Amino acid sequence: MTTVTYQPAAIPPQVLEELHKRDDAGAVPRPRVHDEDGAPLRCCLRRSRAGERISLVSYAPLRRWAAEVGADPGAYDEVGPVFIHAGQCEGPDSESGHPFTETGAMRVVRRYSGGGQITGGTLVRLPQDPGQAQVAVDQALHAAFADPEVALVHIRAVEYGCFQYEVRRP
Repeated sequence: MTTVTYQPAAIPPQVLEELHKRDDAGAVPRPRVHDEDGAPLRCCLRRSRAGERISLVSYAPLRRWAAEVGADPGAYDEVGPVFIHAGQCEGPDSESGHPFTETGAMRVVRRYSGGGQITGGTLVRLPQDPGQAQVAVDQALHAAFADPEVALVHIRAVEYGCFQYEVRRP
């Protein structure tokens, strides 16, 4: 059996530059110094640290992917809030595995076709053990990409419905 590694994708640097000027809802970001640890940053796929300058911006991940590949998500085009660094970001640490795999959290693995339409979703409860939490996400991604129609997967938090990150077909 061949092992497939699923690569979580952060918001790309060129998109961050755009979001620093105006977000996907047309608003100008309002950077602030984060006074505590914990905001899930979509630019580097880690949690913010106290004292970092961050912005909460509106982001349309499916719209941006669809524009890149020539798909039409229609009514599935969503804009939602995400945290990003207010300035330059070094991007994700490639050694850290899947981001935001908080133990005990609930995640939705939402599947999209190459045309940008939702093809289904899976609810995943992350186990209490961090290693097993990553295994649970990997298993859900493996099941999603077993469907040849699936081109893209969004991982979303159940608590707020927030976009966490995307994974494209390997």
